[in-house]
Amino acid sequence: MEIESTSTDQITEDRIAAIRLAMVSGVGPRIRQSLIERFGSAIEVFLAGPSELREVKGVGPKLMNAIVRAVDEIDVPAEIQRCRENGIRILIETDDDYPRMLKEVCDPPGVLFVRGELRETDGLSVAIVGTRHPTTYGRQQAERLAGCLARAGLTVISGLARGVDGVAHRGAIDAGGRTVAVLGSGVMNIYPPEHKNLADDIAQSAGAVVSENPPLTAPQGGMFPQRNRIISGMTLGTIVIEAAYRSGALITARHAMEQNREVFALPGRVDNRMAGGCNRLIRDGATLIESVDDVLEQLGPLVEPIAGSGDDGRTVRSPAELQLNDIERAILDLVEADGTPIDTVITGSGMAAHQVIATLSVLEMRRLVRRTGGGTVVRI
Repeated sequence: MEIESTSTDQITEDRIAAIRLAMVSGVGPRIRQSLIERFGSAIEVFLAGPSELREVKGVGPKLMNAIVRAVDEIDVPAEIQRCRENGIRILIETDDDYPRMLKEVCDPPGVLFVRGELRETDGLSVAIVGTRHPTTYGRQQAERLAGCLARAGLTVISGLARGVDGVAHRGAIDAGGRTVAVLGSGVMNIYPPEHKNLADDIAQSAGAVVSENPPLTAPQGGMFPQRNRIISGMTLGTIVIEAAYRSGALITARHAMEQNREVFALPGRVDNRMAGGCNRLIRDGATLIESVDDVLEQLGPLVEPIAGSGDDGRTVRSPAELQLNDIERAILDLVEADGTPIDTVITGSGMAAHQVIATLSVLEMRRLVRRTGGGTVVRI
């Protein structure tokens, strides 16, 4: 399938160099970041001499030789053409539509290969991760929470793995929402193979399948912990559902903490081995959740407003807004960020004063507004 060229897949020298650097075997996110910091750009990395490359921490003789040979050995135009023929977009870190939240982490992927579509509304997203061997309770809760998040207008992000990940993706799709799968393999080499149909459903109608690895990359053990930083980095927070003490889901939770993102955990029975990781997270400070309301209430104001997924064109400043009813939304819309007199809110609403006051109290409990002196209320 040939796709029309866009501003984000034009073949420029900068783009070729960024993609080539991402394709050099052994250049992980930390080394890539060190190379860019040392030389300024991917182009300059490939113009650097061997002795200069060796000065970068983590670059030994083998990796140095791989970088030097990459210009002759890695055919980037052929990889770009393969992506075009298979409907795969290539995003580099400097593209406008590269996920904004992912740019904020310390080691963002230099390149993302995307099947499907990433949207601005994906800035309102929460990850759901957990064991590959969930109990019946774990599967039920993963499906319930994913469906509720999707219906509230959030994107559900996970890793397409067996168990909780797959259930979460399917739960979001069945609820009519969006979901994004982040792979440890290439987007044309789905792992596990039994989730190929699920990946197709996500890419074709419900969101995107994403990887920092070239499309045909086979899965390797070390890639999965590495991709977990992308799952947490694209989201406002991470929900862990059933995880043993040594679960990969706890790696995602650790990345979320390091990225200053929220971590949520579903509590479980103390005699359930699969609940041990979640219970320990709660003990160590993760937010205990029972419903999606617990998640939305904990997520604070966004760095910048995001267009909501609805048809009304409203922007969202805080995820908690997604749970408001029509009256609460109408009152909130009358409150300005620099302060609005409560009397003005009452007049503008056309509602009884006691109803407006009660609604403002609800909005204040949800940390969407704050009352100040002089009978004024401020939107947070």
